[in-house]
Amino acid sequence: MTKNIYIASAEPYTGKSVIAFGMINMLLAKTQKVGYFKPIIAQDDPNQRDEHVEAMLDYFSLPVKYEDAFAFTRQEMLHQSEDSGAIINTIISKYKKLEDNYDFTVIEGSDFLGEGMAFEFESNALMAKNLGAPVLIVVSGKNKTASQLFKTAINIYRNFLLRDVQVLGVVANMVNPEEAERIKQALTNQLPAELLIAVIPTETGLQSPTMKEITLALSGEVLFGAELMDNQVDNFVTGAMMLPNFLRHIKDNLLIVTPGDRGDIIIGALQANLSANYPKIAGIVLTAGSLPDEPIIKLIEGLQTIIPIIAVQKGTFETTTTIGGIHSKITIENKKKIALAIELFERYVDIKALDDKIITFSYQGITPHMFQYQLVKWAKRDKKHIVLPEGNDERILKAVEKLIAQDIVDITLLGDPAEITNSIKRLGLNLDLNTLRIHDPRQSTHYNDYVDTLHELRKAKNVNMEMARDMMTDVSYFGTMMVYKGDADGMVSGAVHTTQHTIRPALQFVKTKPGVSVVSSIFFMCLPERVAIFGDCAVNPNPTAQQLAEIAISSAESSAKFGIEPRIAMLSYSSGTSGEGEDVERVREATAIVKARHPELKIEGPIQYDAAVDPLVGRQKLPGSEVAGRASVLIFPDLNTGNNTYKAVQRETGALAIGPMLQGLNKPINDLSRGCTVDDIFNTVVITAIQCQDI
Repeated sequence: MTKNIYIASAEPYTGKSVIAFGMINMLLAKTQKVGYFKPIIAQDDPNQRDEHVEAMLDYFSLPVKYEDAFAFTRQEMLHQSEDSGAIINTIISKYKKLEDNYDFTVIEGSDFLGEGMAFEFESNALMAKNLGAPVLIVVSGKNKTASQLFKTAINIYRNFLLRDVQVLGVVANMVNPEEAERIKQALTNQLPAELLIAVIPTETGLQSPTMKEITLALSGEVLFGAELMDNQVDNFVTGAMMLPNFLRHIKDNLLIVTPGDRGDIIIGALQANLSANYPKIAGIVLTAGSLPDEPIIKLIEGLQTIIPIIAVQKGTFETTTTIGGIHSKITIENKKKIALAIELFERYVDIKALDDKIITFSYQGITPHMFQYQLVKWAKRDKKHIVLPEGNDERILKAVEKLIAQDIVDITLLGDPAEITNSIKRLGLNLDLNTLRIHDPRQSTHYNDYVDTLHELRKAKNVNMEMARDMMTDVSYFGTMMVYKGDADGMVSGAVHTTQHTIRPALQFVKTKPGVSVVSSIFFMCLPERVAIFGDCAVNPNPTAQQLAEIAISSAESSAKFGIEPRIAMLSYSSGTSGEGEDVERVREATAIVKARHPELKIEGPIQYDAAVDPLVGRQKLPGSEVAGRASVLIFPDLNTGNNTYKAVQRETGALAIGPMLQGLNKPINDLSRGCTVDDIFNTVVITAIQCQDI
């Protein structure tokens, strides 16, 4: 049975990390217990941890201790190279301790840096063979012709076969996009049919270093813009020309290398970065130990938006040579690059084919990572258009950057286009403004039509034309009308506005689905080992028995739609027949209504929280129940209980709460908490997009 895979190369800088990140992300969508092991790490400083291993363990919250994720540093390996038997025994011993605790382990080969590369290939082949791990070969297309890449891939494949190592596939990474199809066809024709073949084109977002990496490589001092050191540098130019000519050379994510006494270049660059007519500038490097004059420093300090400016001792030529030689890494703090690596893996690697080759186990249930992975996958299968009315909120813009980068949805932002554009630049976001729709309701070509529609819909409620015009300048009304008219598929709001402000327009003219009398909400609670649904924690303060029943039915439908088998617990302060009182009777009546309307649903109520989720307590209090101890849908008796419980569980267990997701409306409108994070917004947009697919 295949329980591991070895990601291997035979040359440096192949981008194995892209495959490793993608592979673990894929596996976590299938099983909860995934291990990661890198036999040899490139840790030069014994006091610093390997950045790649740290990033892998941290991003996926893998329960692997850092010291258990490797066997040797590269220096230790080279010092013991004469005793290969002892090396392999140590590696096998460490790996086996890890393997026993996981369903599947991803093993990542060494990096082939500096001397000893031939020895490293032999040791990687030996390790893969002794660990019983099939190999996925990664070759680099960087600075190679198609012919050179093809020969490299064939030679490495044959060398592994000569050493009796099973090869699952070959991944050609960082390939010239124009040659990608030709290379894939050539590899497919020449290699055995059972091999997985993947070709990943060069991606600038992964190759480009950040300002932090450049600062470290140059031993630079950060003068300004320390909060934007994650800015990505795609191009660099030497600012040795006159300012008008220099401005003609500005490209996206440009780094300017110039002596510190070129105040004209510095100020020109800062002004260009603020201008809507020029692309974003990533940063400035001041060379030869020279700093700007005091008036220039004073001017910079007074600016609201300051790009990173660093000072170095090296001259301009040495500085540009060093920058050109930087190999960017995917590190723990650069979540954007990790997300991009995963997205590339999913786009260019045939995951189903790989899945068929390595996955021989099945996990019963759904883990939080599986759930989140599945959400994004579902959203992508039928791309939808979501409107975000709070277009100038920083969290919204950061979430949009992630959503656009992963090509999950189309986005319309509402607000002043100039303000939003300036915010995108100020935050250093990699957002192509051509991929966004930005509308100011007052200036929109839809404004008059929307006013007429609102007046027609609400005139019976005494809304005259003047009131309709005023209401339609409100972003919540405008965004909701976009959804009503079909100009957007769904809306997400509430990062700035109240819940009432967000959903009032929807209740006024989007209205509820046929047969539904109450709009309710659920949270997807991603607990450490499972995903549960909590409802209603955001909308209805004191639901009647009939409303509780509808909330339970809607929540069960949502649960099934999102891949979670609905087992409904109608929560109360007593379980079964033991309790009395108005509140318990209301829950008991609601349970009876659900059973009468939907006898196929598994439901228990009234039931206490511990009896609903703890198998031992459930068996004691309600023996024989299909739900007790196994509830996946928990319906709270009132808003006070539900809202406080979800927040308590979230804070005390570290659970991720996705939502609230509104149920019962004719079209998807979802509300955010005003304390929401970027991830909250991202996840809510994703679930809204999935809701849209049924409309």
